Amino acid sequence: MWSRGFINCQMLARWLGLTALLLGLASRAAPAPVPKPDDPTAQRHWAFEPVKKVEPPKKGLHGSDNPIDRFVLSKLREQKIKPVALADKRTLARRVFFDLIGLPPTPEELNAFLGDQSPQAWSKLIERLLASPHYGERWGRHWMDVVRYADTAGDNADYPVPEGHLYRDYIIDSLNADKPYDQFVREQLAGDILSGQGPRERYAEQLVATGFLALSRRYGTGPYELWHLTLENTIETVGQAFMGLNLRCARCHDHKFDPVTMRDYYGLYGIFASTEFPWAGSEEIESKKFSRQKFVPLVPAAEAEPKLQAWHEQIKSLRAEIERLEKEKPAEKSEAEKKLKALKKDLHNLEKPGVPTDLPPAYAVQEGKPMDMYIHLRGEPANQGPVVPRGAPKFLAGESSLNIPEGASGRLEFARWLTRPDNPLTARVMVNRIWQHHFGKGIVGTPNNFGLRGDEPTHRELLDYLAARFVESDWSIKAMHRLILESQAYQLASTDDDANGRKDPANNFHWRFDRRRLDAEAIRDAMMFASGDLDLSRPGAQPFPPPEKWIWTQHNPFQERYDTKHRSVYLMTQRFQRHPFLALFDGPDTNTSTEARRNSIVPQQALFALNNPFVEEQAGLFARRVLAARSDEADRLRYAQELAWSRPPTPAELKKCRSWLQRARELLSHSNTPTDQCEEQAWSSLAHVLLTANEFLYVD
Repeated sequence: MWSRGFINCQMLARWLGLTALLLGLASRAAPAPVPKPDDPTAQRHWAFEPVKKVEPPKKGLHGSDNPIDRFVLSKLREQKIKPVALADKRTLARRVFFDLIGLPPTPEELNAFLGDQSPQAWSKLIERLLASPHYGERWGRHWMDVVRYADTAGDNADYPVPEGHLYRDYIIDSLNADKPYDQFVREQLAGDILSGQGPRERYAEQLVATGFLALSRRYGTGPYELWHLTLENTIETVGQAFMGLNLRCARCHDHKFDPVTMRDYYGLYGIFASTEFPWAGSEEIESKKFSRQKFVPLVPAAEAEPKLQAWHEQIKSLRAEIERLEKEKPAEKSEAEKKLKALKKDLHNLEKPGVPTDLPPAYAVQEGKPMDMYIHLRGEPANQGPVVPRGAPKFLAGESSLNIPEGASGRLEFARWLTRPDNPLTARVMVNRIWQHHFGKGIVGTPNNFGLRGDEPTHRELLDYLAARFVESDWSIKAMHRLILESQAYQLASTDDDANGRKDPANNFHWRFDRRRLDAEAIRDAMMFASGDLDLSRPGAQPFPPPEKWIWTQHNPFQERYDTKHRSVYLMTQRFQRHPFLALFDGPDTNTSTEARRNSIVPQQALFALNNPFVEEQAGLFARRVLAARSDEADRLRYAQELAWSRPPTPAELKKCRSWLQRARELLSHSNTPTDQCEEQAWSSLAHVLLTANEFLYVD
């Protein structure tokens, strides 16, 4: 605990837990043989069957009436496992603060909760955190992992998408408002169509939602090059995010395990091939200038048309004037050359943004030319097979295909089919994700793969109960939070039990609450929160240079890092270059859907904690905050530890802290450090310990 790094040998051995991991793997039953896709058994797979309405067992965990506790206790009894005791209020408060808003409680917030002895104290705390604007930032980041959010396009030069932040903010605002999940899904798949159906005040919001599709990875250099790969990224993300299915295999052949055929895949392909995507711009190729294309104005077409028309007329006029001057042979050539150069610059600045400067756009999709797509034999677009009607996967949709109106892509019809209450996958997949982020792992351990090669649920009846209740509660995500957080299963302590550990080393049956390391964003945010350096306002767009200054190429791609004091959810993230801090602490892959983050322990993390200027800066700010807030040393030590660890120091810890400070003062006095700086530097060294200790970086 008192080493300056947050990794020590004892904890490293515990974290790795190789013996427990091997025991856990060995204790699992051998997987059953996987049936072929055309085998009826494959279509009777548990995830493809209708969600069952299940009655919870009668008795619950620690006497609780919560249905989750009744399911969990029933499973523990089957395994002859006894759950550990409940966690104390202080531990629960820190747990739920990080869980719901990704920040620690302040000492004042913590003391208010500890002082509330009413039976409703826990429920009131949950409601307050769910109402916080920081809730959407925390849970929005989880969704951004799933939808492979990035602020760049992914083409060979990785061009920026300045409008990407609108989709990021849409996610945060939707979760804060507890937008019904079925509506959330429909808007991301077909918000541009829904926006045209009203109301006017929600036009921009619903249009921006299709950033989910627009953010599909771009490839190549020229506009819409290798487009089949972009559509593959779209289909793969749709399948994983909403259906928990890996559809990519069916691009080249019928799925080897799940009952997804090539006809199913290209039925979906036709839907998205009938959709018009924007192009973020690219380098010049063979004297061709590729400006941004097909960005969608944030106002209805009737309102945008006059400005678009005037913009096109201005471009047309400039081109005509340039062409006229290039044909002329004036006596005073160098006067003509200057004018020509200025006009070309004006044209470049006008065209490069892809829209008029007075008409803000969204990185969104819109309806394109409807088309049914031919099968790409062996996945090659040039190798054409039979044409397939647009539609949903047949093994789920049955014999009835989507009723797609003439002239429509089918995206809205697909979105409605996907969010039908009787769809067996949509609700199951989402409640599993919610459970995963509360407990560190899903009921299904493969959140993006509910197929035959995915994990079996540890509590199948509980999963169905939650899915049915999710739909019955109007797809309310916050209602799911309340149900889970009020359960005794969530409120268990993180203490070990040797007997339970031998029976269930991976804690699959929830006999305790798993201790977890904070994720990358929470580590950074918590350090800045403790130091007082965190700006909790919303920053808006990324500070990209204006489009007319973009000159990146495949040999000199966009690579930038923008430091900010705002929360980490607002950090600019790229496809090509990972943010160094997020990469070090297992941040998401922005090129593909991240179902669950890794939890690595590598030496570079300890070196970062010891030596990185960011940590040094936060330790210094933390020390100054403590010194300014309290005058007595004991009060300062208590305040510092409450800020960092959400608890006061023990007598033994107080003694160690005082010894540390005294030794630091002695060393500083012999190092020619100015006298007026010794105290602050001594406290900075202690602050560094507090901010990099295991107790800061882990949540019980």
